[in-house]
Amino acid sequence: MKKILSLFVILASISASCFFSNADSFEILDGYVAEYVSNNPFEVSFKNKIEDKKSNNSQSSVENQNILTGRVVLGDEQILNDEYRYLIDGKRVGAIVNQTSVNYDGVNLKNVLYNYKNANLTALYAPEHGIDGNIKAGDYVSTRKDVSTGLPVYSLYGDTREPTKAMLENIDVMLFDLQDIGARTYTYISTMYKSMEACKKNNKTFVVLDRPNPVSCKYVEGFMLEDIAKSFVGIDNMPMAHGMTAGELARYFNRNIGVNLVVIPMKNYTRDMIWQDTGLKFKQTSPYIPDIKSAFGYMATGSSENMGIGMSDFFNWSGGKGINSTLLAQRLNSYNLPGVNFVAQTKGQSGGIRLDVYDYHTFNPAKTGYYIIATANEQKKLLTNLYEKNGKPNMFYKITGNKAFAQAIDAKKSAIEIENMYRNQADSFRENTRQYYLYK
Repeated sequence: MKKILSLFVILASISASCFFSNADSFEILDGYVAEYVSNNPFEVSFKNKIEDKKSNNSQSSVENQNILTGRVVLGDEQILNDEYRYLIDGKRVGAIVNQTSVNYDGVNLKNVLYNYKNANLTALYAPEHGIDGNIKAGDYVSTRKDVSTGLPVYSLYGDTREPTKAMLENIDVMLFDLQDIGARTYTYISTMYKSMEACKKNNKTFVVLDRPNPVSCKYVEGFMLEDIAKSFVGIDNMPMAHGMTAGELARYFNRNIGVNLVVIPMKNYTRDMIWQDTGLKFKQTSPYIPDIKSAFGYMATGSSENMGIGMSDFFNWSGGKGINSTLLAQRLNSYNLPGVNFVAQTKGQSGGIRLDVYDYHTFNPAKTGYYIIATANEQKKLLTNLYEKNGKPNMFYKITGNKAFAQAIDAKKSAIEIENMYRNQADSFRENTRQYYLYK
C-alpha cells in the first residue's frame, strides 16, 4: 500500500511540474518515471535486479522495455536476441547498410555487428547514394573502405547492381537493413531484390531486418508495372505504392527467387502506422529525402519524370512552364483530397503548387500524385513518349510503368477517371499479396 501511495505522490508531483513548465504534452512523464525508478527503486532487491540486467547486457531485457513503452522495435534491434542471434553466431557476416541502418539509439548496424564478438563481420555493401547517403541520385557509387570499421564497402550502384560471386565469397549470411519509403521506384528495394538473387545463386542466407513503411501500409495505389518496363526503378510487378514493408516485399519477391530467406519482424508495428506513430527518429534516406515531410511528398510530386512538369523543394512542390499556379491549385483543391491543401506557388517561369499536408494519417501520396499529373494535363499537354530512339523503354515508361497511363494522359482523362482505371489492379495486388503480410 505504501508503494502505491508513493507512486501516486510521484506522478502528481511530475504532472504539476509538466503543467507549470508549460509542457506541450505529458510524454515526458515516461522519462521522469524511468529516471526516478532507476535512481530510487522501491526495494534494494529491485535495484539489484536492474543492475544484474545491466551487467549482463541483456538484449532481451531492452526489447521487453521497448515493448512495454509501445514504440516500434526494429528488426535490427533484435538480431542479438536469443531468438535470432543463431543467424550470425559463428558465421561470416555481410551487411547491406547505409546511414539509415540505425537502431533506436542511433547506433549503426555495422558498428553493432563489428563489436559483436560471436560473429565476424567481413564485408559491407552500399546501395544508391552510397553508405553515407550523400551521393546524388543516379551518380556512380565507388567501392571503398569504411571509415569506422575499416571493412570493404562493395558498391551495388557502380559497375554492378548485384553482388558478384567475388563479393560474396567471404560471407555466410547477408543482412539487409535499409529504410525504404514505400514507393516502387525507390531503388533500395531493387538492391534487395538483386542481392536476394545473388545470394540464391551463391547459396547464402539472406536476412531482412524489417523497418516501417514511413507512409503506412494502408495505401496500395497505381498502375501495375508491366514486364517490358521493369528496371532498377521498377524491379517487380507492383503498383506505385506497394503498401508493404521491406520484409514483406522480400517475401513477395522470393516467390520468384527462392533464396533461403529470414525476416526479423518489428514489434508493436501495425499496417496503419505512419512514421510519426512509431516513436522513432527519421533519418535522411537520400539527399532529396532529408525528412519525413519529403518522404510523404515523394510519390505525390516525383512521378512525372520527362512529362514536362517536375518537382522542387525536396518533393514538396510540383509544376512547370505553361502552368497557371492559381488555376492548378483551385482545381486540385476542388477534389477535396484527404489530408492536403494545394497552395499556388510560382517559381520563376514555372507555375505550380506546394503541398500543405495537414493530416499525414489521411494523406495518400501516390493517389495525390496521379491527381496532380492529370490536373496539370488539363492546362498543357504533357509528354508521354514511352521509348528511346533505340526502341527501349525510356525513364517515363520505367517510372509510370504502364502504357494505359500514357494513353489516359493522351486522351485527357480526368484524375477521377485515371484513378478508376488503376483501382482494380491496385486492389487485386493488395489481395494477392496478403499472404506475405507480417503485420495486421
